[in-house]
Amino acid sequence: MIKLYTGNIERSRHMLRIGMLTSGGDCQALNAAMRGVVKGLFSKRDDVEIYGFQDGYKGLIYSNFKMLTSKDFSGILTLGGTILGTSRQPFKLMRVPDKDGIDKVEAMKHTYHKLNLDCLVILGGNGTHKSANMLREEGLNVVTLPKTIDNDLWGTDMTFGFQSAVDIATDTIDRIHTTATSHSRVFIVEVMGHKVGWVTLHAGIAGGADIILLPEMPYDINSVVEAIEKRGKAGKRFTIIAVAEGAISKEDAALSKKELKEKKAKKKYPSVAYELAEKIQEKQIKK
Repeated sequence: MIKLYTGNIERSRHMLRIGMLTSGGDCQALNAAMRGVVKGLFSKRDDVEIYGFQDGYKGLIYSNFKMLTSKDFSGILTLGGTILGTSRQPFKLMRVPDKDGIDKVEAMKHTYHKLNLDCLVILGGNGTHKSANMLREEGLNVVTLPKTIDNDLWGTDMTFGFQSAVDIATDTIDRIHTTATSHSRVFIVEVMGHKVGWVTLHAGIAGGADIILLPEMPYDINSVVEAIEKRGKAGKRFTIIAVAEGAISKEDAALSKKELKEKKAKKKYPSVAYELAEKIQEKQIKK
């Protein structure tokens, strides 16, 4: 967790004005995290104003917000999604004017100073944190909370949203066992995780997957096929493979970005799982 605001909240003599927003993909615990922040603030002092910006950074850019009280955060502890709404604002486009020529960074600074905010509380993942740091460099006080199911943010052992994603993926893998056993087939379960495989690893182990493929470790298709055949020889009627959406073969990992892009353009797969299934089938047919 990156804590960039260093002001002393308890000793501040003026009305404390806090802006809050959620950015990027939604996940479980966003509302719970915001609730925790607000309860903490109101437990310290009564003179607090909370400005909730709608739909992520868009709300800050276009000054779209609503005043929130402690009542707005009542009953949302287990509510999924985010009561503030969210949107994706790619960091690389933050300094690019919008279609109307509005300078996004200057617009966010203007909103911050117009409302006389003391601090921004921003909940999000990698891109959200990059944008938050950019605002810090522009002189704004910022506190960020680490939100991502991928669990790939520096500075914290576990991001909120991760465990819920693992639970759901584990349940999916666990439920497929009976069908896999009944039909004597290879089942491939694709799990979210483009650059990191934390969810796939944890869910794969907890759900009893026989093979786990991660983005961090390029796989050898021959080894995958051998593992499947080894299970068959041992009397196992099925194999369950948990594969992260960003998993890649050793063959493809050896290619340059340009070469890999050209290869994918020639033969487009609807998913990593589909590509893996085809490769396994080709290897088995050849044998």
